[in-house]
Amino acid sequence: MNKQKVIDILNSEMELATGCTEPAAIAFTAAVAAHHLNGEKVKSIHTLASGNMIKNAMAAGIPGTHYTGMEYAAAIGAIGGNPEKKLQVITGVDSSVYSKAQELVQSGSVTVEVAHTSEKLYVDIQVQGEKHSAKAVISGAHTNVVLIQEDGKTVFENKGKTTSAAGIGPEEIHRTLSVQKIYEFVGKMDPVNDPLDIIRQSISVNTAISEEGLKNDYGLKIGKALREEKEKGIVGDDMVTNAVTVTTAAADARMAGAPFAVVSNSGSGNQGITTTMPVVAAAKWLKSGEDKMIRAVTLSNLVAIYIKSKFGRLSALCGATVAGTGAACGITYLLGGDLKAIEYAIQNMIGNVTGMLCDGAKADCALKISTCTNAAIQSAYMAMKGLRVQKTDGIVENDVEKSIDNFTALGNKGSAAMDSLVLNMMLHKEKNV
Repeated sequence: MNKQKVIDILNSEMELATGCTEPAAIAFTAAVAAHHLNGEKVKSIHTLASGNMIKNAMAAGIPGTHYTGMEYAAAIGAIGGNPEKKLQVITGVDSSVYSKAQELVQSGSVTVEVAHTSEKLYVDIQVQGEKHSAKAVISGAHTNVVLIQEDGKTVFENKGKTTSAAGIGPEEIHRTLSVQKIYEFVGKMDPVNDPLDIIRQSISVNTAISEEGLKNDYGLKIGKALREEKEKGIVGDDMVTNAVTVTTAAADARMAGAPFAVVSNSGSGNQGITTTMPVVAAAKWLKSGEDKMIRAVTLSNLVAIYIKSKFGRLSALCGATVAGTGAACGITYLLGGDLKAIEYAIQNMIGNVTGMLCDGAKADCALKISTCTNAAIQSAYMAMKGLRVQKTDGIVENDVEKSIDNFTALGNKGSAAMDSLVLNMMLHKEKNV
């Protein structure tokens, strides 16, 4: 295996992001467009976005503000965003930007429509100034700019395949990786000397937002409430409770717009939290040591990246199921599991949480993450006892790679009708609020 290629994949699919990645991608696109407006003040913004993007941006909090939704994300990005910061595009903006964005939105000058496209991740934003207009389009990945126009004239166009910032596309990822190759990489890597800064950063940064979620009231307060119940003796003080507590606290804070960054996985901050925090919590509980923890977190993230490269960036199915599958593998490794046990853990997760619905990014994502974290630890313990969902059951097959292919086919081929139905429900509800 090409060790450097695997490290490149980690660096391409794990990155710092502030706030929910869908509003961040919208703010980024708006900022790109605004930077091509010849220095003029933004007078209006029109956004066309795929149903999946609208679904995931509609109710997500915007960091540092009390605002939610696409209109505010686009306005803040266009007025004060720095596109060079990618998914941290609005980090550090002046507070005056928020009031200007509010004026623009409340004036009715920021509009959003559903784009008629088969691409699940698609945003097309046109900004209008006093005399000039500009347009930017992303497609396939959250910061993958495919078109920039100034006054209707194309100044940049990318007709190639969707890639990450490092130039690595999903096809290359799933050609390079497999469950066995990931396991072999983790066994051979050097946690001290190999360039694994993004793994260390995922541990420290995602722990920081978890601690913030435990200190203050965010969203549904799932993590904080669970810790309080543990202190009262209502729930046990065990590895499962601790893992769920720290993981959901991070998601609580993130989805409520806490001004903290996370290290994302495959374009999702919640997936970055879910691949990292259950494994970190288990490593601390088991006193595994830093070396083994870094290996386990690397394993978890690589498994999630590998499956997500086949699953697709956005889907009608919840991405926490993929991230939780990575966490199950990392926890199995911490428990002393070999390749066979890790494959069993994957089979158990596919037999359990497949089919969990994604109905947008919002506060109760933390509830789904709680479910997937519980399932991850249960799957790991079953695997260590030699127990796995059998090939006779559902979509699971003997070969773990075939089971993964069945699982991912549901995510990227079988979800169109569900996506449409969910989006219609959400838009209809929104009109009657």
